[in-house]
Amino acid sequence: MRTFCFFFAIVVILLLSISSVPSSAHFFHNISSLPPPLPNVPATTGPWDAFKNLVDSNPGDKIDGLAKLKNYFHHFGYIPNVPSNFTDDFDDLLESAIKTYQQNFNLNVTGKLDEQTMNHVTKPRCGNADIINGTSTMNSGKTTPSNTTLHTVSHYTFFPGKPRWSVSDSELTYAFLPGNQLAADVKSVFTRAFDRWSEVTTLTFVETDSYSSADIKIGFYSGDHGDGEPFDGVLGTLAHAFSPPSGWFHLDGEENWVTSGDLTSSSSTTAVDLESVAVHEIGHLLGLGHSSVEEAIMYPTITSGTRKLELASDDIAGIQELYGANPNYNGSAATPSTEQQDTSGAYSVDSMWGLIVLMTVGFVLLFL
Repeated sequence: MRTFCFFFAIVVILLLSISSVPSSAHFFHNISSLPPPLPNVPATTGPWDAFKNLVDSNPGDKIDGLAKLKNYFHHFGYIPNVPSNFTDDFDDLLESAIKTYQQNFNLNVTGKLDEQTMNHVTKPRCGNADIINGTSTMNSGKTTPSNTTLHTVSHYTFFPGKPRWSVSDSELTYAFLPGNQLAADVKSVFTRAFDRWSEVTTLTFVETDSYSSADIKIGFYSGDHGDGEPFDGVLGTLAHAFSPPSGWFHLDGEENWVTSGDLTSSSSTTAVDLESVAVHEIGHLLGLGHSSVEEAIMYPTITSGTRKLELASDDIAGIQELYGANPNYNGSAATPSTEQQDTSGAYSVDSMWGLIVLMTVGFVLLFL
């Protein structure tokens, strides 16, 4: 019996360690802490910058790199069905994906890879899809009212099925992956980000030291980290988060994360404001999808060197539909933002932990 328990414990520990290898993240107290760019050294490029070579491609063309662009659109939900392999042909599949993308981001709907569209495609952004299970969560999924007397048109969205935390769980706990060993100033960034949501709704958030039992689990990872959504290095996808009640919140440890101060005077093209990304991802953790309103926190993209923190009216309306309004909220948090925002996802944690459980049972049976 002792032998069985010993091997069972070893198997569980090994499997958990494989699925949660933390990253040593790069943090900078402020923008001046970033090392200056070296002379005569090319600026760091994002993983999608090569797409800019495809500008002015048209339907019917066959150009090297279009297959990788199709993979990009597939990842974010614009090409739902994957063939055996993507080709470099500018076919109807790609043209349809481009049109939907342009509609979602309020661009000119041409179906062509014009410069405006490609500049948008290459921006850093959230890792979760804009279209989930064939349903768009942005502008292309909205019905524009014909009644012009309406004061506003809401563009906030929810995950399929409208998942949310139980109304009885008005206090949610959060914890940080122990292996990251985050400093107090980094943790305080997340505290401020949670406060922005609790200010407008009925939820409150409390940090706990128990990572395993926390409702929300926050960790920095690099590359493939076991959830089927690998990170891609500097820029590209910055973070992703799971819909309720999973609570998983992952950030790319290879980014140059800035924890405080103004970024507007930065000469760095890779500085990413940690709090801006955290506010966006928390919206996903609470059940919000992406918004096509550029001023909204839940807009999918954010430009490096940008600080975007204030919830827009679209964000507030969406979160209050899920959880109700904070009775002390006076509307002061609805200041419009000025830039775009990135972040996170609606895939299920069940597949990862299901695999772990299956493998564990298999090992256990070997010793019965």
